[in-house]
Amino acid sequence: MRAKLLLPLGIILLIGCGNNFEEYEYLLEPQIFDKAPQKLLVYEVVGNPNDVGGEAFGALFSTFFKLKKNHELGKPVPRARWPKPLETPMEEWIGIYAMPVSESVLEIPEKIREEYPKLKLETWEYGMTAEILHVGSYASEPASVEKLHKLLEQEGYEISGPHEEEYLKGPGMFGPGNPDKYYTIIRYPVAKIATPVPEPPTESIETEETEG
Repeated sequence: MRAKLLLPLGIILLIGCGNNFEEYEYLLEPQIFDKAPQKLLVYEVVGNPNDVGGEAFGALFSTFFKLKKNHELGKPVPRARWPKPLETPMEEWIGIYAMPVSESVLEIPEKIREEYPKLKLETWEYGMTAEILHVGSYASEPASVEKLHKLLEQEGYEISGPHEEEYLKGPGMFGPGNPDKYYTIIRYPVAKIATPVPEPPTESIETEETEG
């Protein structure tokens, strides 16, 4: 289990309008469930997210809307995985940004690949997953993460992969907006903690010496 968590602060998002947040209210309390795999556009960058996040989100949103002309993709809701620990210098952070797309998207068109060479089409396998909806600024996420940890401890689970966030509502195009009204799903892959199997007691066998 990771001792510390990476919280991407100050990411500028072009999302939030039009999302129906009521459908996520059940996640105000942490949940553990079996999450289905999901096909995504993926764009990985290294560096301070305040400096490189725009590159990743620009590629994802641009590609999403270009693909939308030919596919039913729904609303763009980006997410990101943060595999490095919190104490890592921000210039060395790895951000794996992603955007869900329809299963009918089989490949990235060549023109888009030429424009965004880092862009990939992947399926993220989830399986057992823990999630909680955090309402508020990114800096206040630790309180929600702590609630998630308590549930994992109660249910006998441990974190088995990187910190992931899904950005339902964040800073706007023309300013930060109200951080108290940001909506972020915090997500971790989890696994049951293996219960040690006690070893059977060792029976002492007494041997009798026989005189020959």
